[in-house]
Amino acid sequence: MAGRDRHYPDPVRSPGASSVLSLPEFRALLGARFTNALGISALATVVAFQTYEVTRDPLALGLLGLVEAIPALGLMLVGGHLADRRDRRTIILITSGLLVVGTLTLAVISLNPALVGLPLILSVVFAIGLAAGFERPALAAFEAQVIPIEHASRGASWMGSVWTTGGILGPVIGGLAIAFIGLPATYVGLTAILALSTACVALIGRKPMPQPDAGERVLDSLTAGARYVVRNQTLLGSMALDLFAVFFGGAIAMLPVFASDILKVGPVGLGLLRTAPAAGALIAMLLTTRFQPTRRAGPIFLTCVAIFGVSMIVFGLSTSFALSLIALFVSGAADGVSVVIRSVILRVESPEAMRGRIASVNYVFIGASNELGAFESGVAAAIFGVVPSIVGGGLVTLAIVTVVTIFAPSLRRLDLGRRMVEGPGAVGMVAPAGPAVSLPEPMLEDDVGEAAGAELERLAT
Repeated sequence: MAGRDRHYPDPVRSPGASSVLSLPEFRALLGARFTNALGISALATVVAFQTYEVTRDPLALGLLGLVEAIPALGLMLVGGHLADRRDRRTIILITSGLLVVGTLTLAVISLNPALVGLPLILSVVFAIGLAAGFERPALAAFEAQVIPIEHASRGASWMGSVWTTGGILGPVIGGLAIAFIGLPATYVGLTAILALSTACVALIGRKPMPQPDAGERVLDSLTAGARYVVRNQTLLGSMALDLFAVFFGGAIAMLPVFASDILKVGPVGLGLLRTAPAAGALIAMLLTTRFQPTRRAGPIFLTCVAIFGVSMIVFGLSTSFALSLIALFVSGAADGVSVVIRSVILRVESPEAMRGRIASVNYVFIGASNELGAFESGVAAAIFGVVPSIVGGGLVTLAIVTVVTIFAPSLRRLDLGRRMVEGPGAVGMVAPAGPAVSLPEPMLEDDVGEAAGAELERLAT
């Protein structure tokens, strides 16, 4: 690796680096992000309420998540391919428009209770999942074109902050709206919010598209993002940590059990328990808009994931409501910082021509950890008991952090301030075992072929 005496400009402290909010297109993107998070989280709450009102079957609630996740995850790689071949702004506008139409459809069918049934609700949710499979990779790639590289860290912090805020407020607004104005009017209001999100995207100008590789087969393009991630220690290590930490270490699915049987705090206490991680994440993200975790980002990232694991252990062992709230708050704060770092890693490690496909791989990791993690929590709790499953998940998280720390030196010593200058592919790449991925930027030779990276690739597959 190059010597430490080499001088790299610091994008964080460069002139104008603190003025990201002065950029009109960034403000429009923030508006789109906030209204989308607000509308989506409220919509999830309202649809779940209506579904249970219609069916009185808890299994139907589980089907909602499954029916949305299957098309979203199943089409994610196709969406990534399309995001690197077609205008990303247009893809976002079309898919956002489909979400508006879907929400308006729910409003119309809610006017006639005789029309409302589980198959119709699931059909609309399935269509929303289809749109999400194309929207998410395009949005991630488009954000990187809107936010200048010197603003990448603060931009990620602000984007995460508004998304978390919308996610906190949405369920509250959705619940209150149902109580005061009823289901049809609530859906109409959410349609307006999501239409506003689409309008905010429309305020942002078109961005140039990278030229695709001439003669590249569709199948090769679909798998190029995954092959690139597997060869990149930093991307693979950060995604794997997120996947396994949430898969094994998450406690959200088991909170009703803790609130009812262990802490005995009832529904009000459950609401506070569910809010604590989001509150911690929001505060941490807001702090990172001022104190950016770019220097020594690798050690900070690994430490945050370890803190998340320790917090889960403390929560699992706690019989004190106050201590449980603190543990969940700390876990959310640690996750908030790690989310910001992961976002910047995805930005600086992704070549422009492959942003959509690499983002699609990242969303598959996220979707797998979120959807399968809740299932794993339930299975582990049924087999080992609720407390051992949570404590064991925290211990597994710490073990995974140790493995990644040992076998991913590029992530361990990551300095995002320097990586913003070097560009994608500069470090952490492992020689491919199969056909090479065509890269738009030249790779440096310093760290290519590290045996530790190859070992991490073997473990991940």
